[in-house]
Amino acid sequence: MKRLYTGLRGRLILTFTLIAVAASSLVAGIGYELVKRRVLDLAEQVAVNDVRDTLEGIRVPIGALWPGDSPPTEAQIGSLQKSLRMRGGGVVVRYEDYLYPDGDFSMGDVPSDVDMASARRLVTKRQLIDGKMWLLIGTPVWRIEPIHTAQPTGMSVFVFVPLAAEEQLLADLRQPLAAAGAVMLVIALAVALVSARRVLLPVRRLGSAARALGAGHLDTRLPVHGQDELAELTATFNDTAAALERSVSELRSLEAMSRRFVADVSHELRTPLTAMTAVADMLSDEADRLPQESATAVRLVLREIERLRTLVEQLIETSRFDSGTATLNVDTVNIADVIYDCLEVRGWADQVRVNVPQGLAFSLDPRRFDVIMANLMGNALRHGEPPVVVTARSTPNGLEVKVRDHGKGIPAVDLPHVFDRFYKAGARGDGSGLGLSIARANAHLHGGTISVRQQKPGTLFTVWLPPA
Repeated sequence: MKRLYTGLRGRLILTFTLIAVAASSLVAGIGYELVKRRVLDLAEQVAVNDVRDTLEGIRVPIGALWPGDSPPTEAQIGSLQKSLRMRGGGVVVRYEDYLYPDGDFSMGDVPSDVDMASARRLVTKRQLIDGKMWLLIGTPVWRIEPIHTAQPTGMSVFVFVPLAAEEQLLADLRQPLAAAGAVMLVIALAVALVSARRVLLPVRRLGSAARALGAGHLDTRLPVHGQDELAELTATFNDTAAALERSVSELRSLEAMSRRFVADVSHELRTPLTAMTAVADMLSDEADRLPQESATAVRLVLREIERLRTLVEQLIETSRFDSGTATLNVDTVNIADVIYDCLEVRGWADQVRVNVPQGLAFSLDPRRFDVIMANLMGNALRHGEPPVVVTARSTPNGLEVKVRDHGKGIPAVDLPHVFDRFYKAGARGDGSGLGLSIARANAHLHGGTISVRQQKPGTLFTVWLPPA
């Protein structure tokens, strides 16, 4: 539900709906008011004309009586009220100091402003009486003398005209206006849905194309239809995708060239390095019989040759991972035996404490697992402090191996980067900075991971490998 109102589609539909409601309400309201005013004005005009026509033809002796005339009787006043009374209405007459009410109508129903104004001229006013709308017409009565001059008679009449028929007409009009508004709302919703679809379809296509582009499908393009803003946006997307494809192609070419260069250099270095290693072995045997300065120089050369040999081997291994030629040769092995063999070959057996069950067997690539453990344990021995402890256990999810030292630990700022190539925590040590990245690559080749976290004291590396 939240997405419906916060998405672009929901906002478009909501906007169209609000506009339709506002427009239909405005049109219906204006139309209703115009009809209402016209109907009431027409009813008022008809009633006023009837009152005027009736008063012009009265023969009741009022005002300055002519010779032979007698004052009006109640019967004559009643006859005047009857002639002025409209169906369902009433007429109140006031003559000099006499009041002539009509049924339920009296001067109490006449507002003071109408009472005062009716002494001079004809006035009208609409008002509610007992919850019903009435038209009140108040006017003085004039008498035309033989010389055709109007003389005041002291009589005022107040005619109550019912507006029930007009109110019913307006009530009947509200229903079709409401129905018309509902029809307009439905039409607006239909138009909003169609418009939202037409507007959002290219946007959805752009979104799908952008996701495909992000997934690596750099040849993704969209057809351009029309010449509106969305078409311009689609064309811009196509241009951007084309430029990105060219840039990525160039970067891939450069990366491939770089990988080939590293692989070629590493392989070319292997031949002279093999010869240098052979000579170094001979010098190593003679180092103890050389003078001190010469022996020191020989040992320095031997150490650097060993570093160079390790670096070349690591570069070759890295190039295999980069080129995708690294493979697994899985075999079921005893984990404790593999770890002890790794320690004995490197002369670390008396420096690392191993807590691994002897019966723990697991399917993995022994050579690559040896590389992982050698890098982690060597890193702990070089940069940490004893005791260095290795533990392993089988879990329902695979094999878990932990390597922990009890040194000062890796600084928190370096932890996110320890697996980066050529990164050296605190710029310390004489390593190449490739060991941990190669260990992680071997773990990933198995489908597993390596994680690191600080301990108090020391650092803990955890290797997880899934079942083969």
